[in-house]
Amino acid sequence: MNSLYLIITKLRYFGPAWVFASLNIMTGTWVLYIPAVRAKLLIDDAQLGIALFCFALGTLIMIPLSSLIIEKLGVGKVTFMGITLFSLLFLMPIVAPSYLLLCIVLFVVGLSACLTDIAMNALVSDIEQEDDIHIMSASHGFFSLGGVIGAGIGSFLIAYFQVPLFHMLCASLFVIITNILVCKEYITITVKKEEGSKKSFDPKLIKPLLGLTIIAFLIMGSEGAIEHWSKLYMQDIVNISSEKVSGFGFVAFSLMMTLGRFFGDAVSKHFGSFVIIIGGCLISAFGFFAVLSSTLILTVIGFGLVGLGFSVIIPELFRLAGKTHGVSSAEGISFVAGFGYLGFLISPPFLGLLSRIDSLKLSFTTLLIATVIALIVTFFISKRVSK
Repeated sequence: MNSLYLIITKLRYFGPAWVFASLNIMTGTWVLYIPAVRAKLLIDDAQLGIALFCFALGTLIMIPLSSLIIEKLGVGKVTFMGITLFSLLFLMPIVAPSYLLLCIVLFVVGLSACLTDIAMNALVSDIEQEDDIHIMSASHGFFSLGGVIGAGIGSFLIAYFQVPLFHMLCASLFVIITNILVCKEYITITVKKEEGSKKSFDPKLIKPLLGLTIIAFLIMGSEGAIEHWSKLYMQDIVNISSEKVSGFGFVAFSLMMTLGRFFGDAVSKHFGSFVIIIGGCLISAFGFFAVLSSTLILTVIGFGLVGLGFSVIIPELFRLAGKTHGVSSAEGISFVAGFGYLGFLISPPFLGLLSRIDSLKLSFTTLLIATVIALIVTFFISKRVSK
C-alpha cells in the first residue's frame, strides 16, 4: 500500500502512473463504440476481428523500434509524446468512412499504443532503480483503473453523447490536459544505459531474458484468452443465460487484478519478484481449478483468483527485465513485452480452435496447464539466479 501512497502524494510518481491510466481510459472509451462502428460500416464479426488484429499488428511492428526511439529521444519525452499522440489518433477509428481506412487507422493507433506502453514501463523501471522504490505493480493498477474510468464511467455517460466523436474528443482532451499538468517531473528523464549494452542482443544476454519471455507469453496469452472467452465460457459451460450474470466472471477477474496491482508492490518489496511470481502462478492455478468446476459461484470466485494471481506477474516480469544486467530498461522490457503481446494475440484464436475440437472446457484446461508451465519456468529461473 506504500507504493499507492507514494504515487498519490508525489507528482514524480503520479505522472507516470497517470499515463498508465490514460492509455486505458482511451481504450475503454473506444470499446464502447465498437458496435456502433461495426453497424456504421456494415461489417460482420469476422471483418471486425481482422480490423482489431490490425491494431495488434501495429503493436508488434513497433516493438523492435521502440527501444531505439526511446534511447534517441529520452524515455520521459517519448512517454508524454506517446500518450498525447495515442489520444489524438484514437479519434480516427470513430470517423473512418470505410472498412479499409478503419484497418489502416487501427494499425497506426497500434503503433502509438505499443510505443507508449513500452516507454511508460521503462520510465517506471528507471525511476524505481534511481529512487530505490517499488511502484511498478501499483502503476499497472492505474492501468486497470483507467479501464474502469473509460468503460465503466463512460457507459453511464454514453447516453448523454449523441455523437460518438464528441465523447471520444472529450476523453482525448481530458487525457491530454491532465498529462500536460503532471508530466513536468518525468519528461526530462532519459533512459538508463547499462555498461556493455549493445545494439543487438548478445546470446549471453538473451539467455536470462528468455525465461521471462516464456512466462510473459503464457500469462499475457491467458489474459487475452480470458478477455475474449470468459463470457462465452459462462454461457456455454456454466449455462448462464443472463447477459449481465454471464459477465460476472470477467468483472471479478478485472476487479481483483486492479486490487492486486495496488497492493503488489508492498508484497514484492518484502518477498522479491520471483517469490511473488511463483505465488501468483499458484493462486491462478487454484483459480482455474475453480473455474473448471463449472458452477456459478465457484467459477466467479475462480476468475477472481486468476485475476489476483495474474495481477502481480506481468509487473514483476517488467521489473526483472528492466534490471537485467547489460541491457537497458527499454531493451529488456520491449523484448519481454514483445513475447507477451504475441501470446495475447495468438491465444484467443488458438482457444477458439480448441473449443471446436471439444469445448471451451478444454480451452480453459489448456490455460491451467500454461499457468503450471509458467510456475515451473519461474522456479528454475529463480534457482539459477540464486546460484
